[in-house]
Amino acid sequence: MSEPVMWRTRIGHASDVPALRFHSPLAKVLTLCSVLSVLTFAAAPVHAQSTDSTATFAIESPRAVNSLLLGVTHAGKRLVAVGDRGHILYSDDDGKTWSQAKVPTRQMLTAVNFVDDKKGWAVGHDAQILATQDGGATWTQQFVDIEREEGAPFLDVMFTDENNGFVVGSYGALYATTDGGQHWEDVSDRLDNPDGYHLNAIANIKGSGLFIVGEAGSMFRSSDGGQTWETLKGPYEGSLFGVLGTSQANTVLAFGLRGNLYRSTDFGSTWQQIALTAASGALEFGLSGGSLLKDGSIVLVGHGGSVLKSTDDGRSFGLVNRADRLSLSAVTAGDNGNLILVGQAGVQVASPTGAELGQQ
Repeated sequence: MSEPVMWRTRIGHASDVPALRFHSPLAKVLTLCSVLSVLTFAAAPVHAQSTDSTATFAIESPRAVNSLLLGVTHAGKRLVAVGDRGHILYSDDDGKTWSQAKVPTRQMLTAVNFVDDKKGWAVGHDAQILATQDGGATWTQQFVDIEREEGAPFLDVMFTDENNGFVVGSYGALYATTDGGQHWEDVSDRLDNPDGYHLNAIANIKGSGLFIVGEAGSMFRSSDGGQTWETLKGPYEGSLFGVLGTSQANTVLAFGLRGNLYRSTDFGSTWQQIALTAASGALEFGLSGGSLLKDGSIVLVGHGGSVLKSTDDGRSFGLVNRADRLSLSAVTAGDNGNLILVGQAGVQVASPTGAELGQQ
């Protein structure tokens, strides 16, 4: 069974989708069978810091909670989700109700990260970075570069503390800050990535360092806080959309197209493929996002409403295929243990296994 390119705006390899290297899928997809709209490869980027002086703010809408959302995380006890049209939502009651934040963009936002209950960052299209100091209620624009590959997006953001952070994105983008985002530096040349493979995700791995995955199975790791990077020969030549550390030191999970999931216990030096099976056979839907929960369990989500959960540090996973089969992009958990799923249908609250509430 062949699979369309990842709807999340994570970017795939030329072997996954014809002509993808030069016509990259950078816009939203509302169903699995939709084809991502394309942007043409452009000239070299121009880098600039930005303020909100000319910003166009996201339109407030009660339908935002049911529209395309691509990232979700915690800001302390608060839940914060980001997605299409610059929508950022937050909930203080485990996802029962959501409020819409004041956001200075109408471009799609792809990922969000907080270092505590107040300070957070979100990234998205037009190569932009937003920041908040109040737990996600209001946001400012720290950086934007609309001329970068004609608005090619940033795809993930990760801070190790309130000062040091990294952003990865299309065409091999790697940006870094050491002052909480007051200044961002293009450090893409720290990677040995001559083909400009798209970088889809970055994670901080317990006891080891930083890890990046992307197009064509590309993998990079850093043991010195991102100053230098080692290129790894990965176990898979197709696109990887997510990377996650577990509660155990040096342990990495990398996942992507067609349900491919790999586990390493030595910071990516060697890998073991984790078999994923559904009642009808092998899982062939792509995996797009995941989260390490407070209790040490791991949840992954993807196409076709797939929700996978592990309670043994990623050695094995249980699988739930949600009845609506709507694509999922990211996941976290509320304080009550229920899963907070975001994706094609906006926010959905599920049982701890991923099933509908009230079901086992």
